[in-house]
Amino acid sequence: KELGLTYLHLMPLFKSPEGENDGGYAISSYREVDPKLGTMEDLRTLAGELRQEGISLVIDFVFNHTSNEHEWALKARAGEQRYQKYYRMFPDRTIPNAYEKTLREIFPEEHPGAFTYFYDIGQWVWTTFHSNQWDLNYANPEVFNQMAGEMLFLANQGVEVLRLDAVAFIWKEMGTSCENLPQAHSIIQAYNLIARIAAPALLFKSEAIVHPDEVAKYIHPDECQLSYNPLLMALLWNTLATREVNLLLYSMKKRFEIPDGCAWVNYVRCHDDIGWTFSDEDAADLWVNAFDHRQFLNAFYTGRFEGSFARGLPFQENPKTKDARISGSTASLAGLEKALEEETEVEVDLAIRRILLIHSIILSIGGIPLIYLGDEVGTLNDYSYQDDPAKADDSRWVHRPEADPERYAKRGDEESIPGRIYQGFQKLIQLRQSLPIIGESMPDFIYTGNPHVFGYLHKDHDQQILFLNNFSDFSQSLSLKKLNLFKEKITLKDVVSGITTSSTEELEMAPFQFMWLQGDLKE
Repeated sequence: KELGLTYLHLMPLFKSPEGENDGGYAISSYREVDPKLGTMEDLRTLAGELRQEGISLVIDFVFNHTSNEHEWALKARAGEQRYQKYYRMFPDRTIPNAYEKTLREIFPEEHPGAFTYFYDIGQWVWTTFHSNQWDLNYANPEVFNQMAGEMLFLANQGVEVLRLDAVAFIWKEMGTSCENLPQAHSIIQAYNLIARIAAPALLFKSEAIVHPDEVAKYIHPDECQLSYNPLLMALLWNTLATREVNLLLYSMKKRFEIPDGCAWVNYVRCHDDIGWTFSDEDAADLWVNAFDHRQFLNAFYTGRFEGSFARGLPFQENPKTKDARISGSTASLAGLEKALEEETEVEVDLAIRRILLIHSIILSIGGIPLIYLGDEVGTLNDYSYQDDPAKADDSRWVHRPEADPERYAKRGDEESIPGRIYQGFQKLIQLRQSLPIIGESMPDFIYTGNPHVFGYLHKDHDQQILFLNNFSDFSQSLSLKKLNLFKEKITLKDVVSGITTSSTEELEMAPFQFMWLQGDLKE
């Protein structure tokens, strides 16, 4: 409430195996809360209290797989054929080998391929992600029906939004990548129809971290009304590394618009890794080699590139494909950890500016802004996970620390680093709440004439707001007059700094400065 939040997404809180459980995404029961966290009655009570405060509760619906300790999996392991048909099991490698000819490896460090052999049942089980996560078989109608029941059970607890985990993987077909198949969309649409009948207030949020063209296909009032925006996330980090806005601008112009009745969920970081999910075709249009550029980004954000400010870790490096993703907290990736290590006040200031810049964009571009817990106080990487055998092989735990009470205690101290970041967030959220035009209009993305400044415009019949974002370590200038956005000379007020200017003047922007220039069209 202090920050002004209206949307609370709790990471998986259900019963899951002890030890390795993919951070709770290996679910053993959709109807039991992890006893360490509470009970289902506690969840119902929380949902009601949040609603009283105007906060929507969001939880994960992990429907591609269950844990190997789920009741269905245990019965399958006990030899019950009915439940063996809930999963995809094979007595030998003949069919798995045929499938794997066209599958990509998701977690090559954890297990190669997409199948795991279980000696106790003498079967190869489809395990796209981890060996303790058994993929469900949606070719079996009973699975669809059972999972519909689990979905409605969660809705009845007061959950308002379900994040559909791993939507791209729920249908399998020989000779394909087994990702983003038409049947996956049909299943989600069918669940949406069930929700409209039995729980009409329930919304779906798509988690499809795939090619931007495929992400867009899940977004529709009849399918997923909300969707993560992995493209914006990846390109914000790309632009901090390159200091050039060309790929960000080109991609947003081409791909930000979605159907009416739907919204992006824009984020900077989450519990997961950063994958460089920009379109190779978009990069090629700008004469950028996508493969080489991803190698640069991985080197930059793991601190292997000379001059990098980042302190990140590689995740799931694949020596065969040279693919990798990035783990790390926002603050560490944005340079704060390195600056504090080197005791460089100038670099500390630049890191804080980077953090606020990219969050100002997710708060102003349109859609639902999502803040990852800890980012609002500048939480750094936590390397203690390396001492825990259940976590040591998964670098994502570096950005999943327990909340630090000392950091939060400093959030009111504007001289402290947590306080500077927290109060910056607080101000931006208050500004967003005071400007409904941001949520009510699609942005017009503009070429600012400066390769380091990213710009977009929100407008209605009464006013327009020009958002300018400097991604450079140095001051940048641009001519408002040359943008040709205003029919006549009007006064513009930067609601962030309070400074006024004219629509015909030259602007000077400080390193990583962002400006929200509001103009009254009736002036």
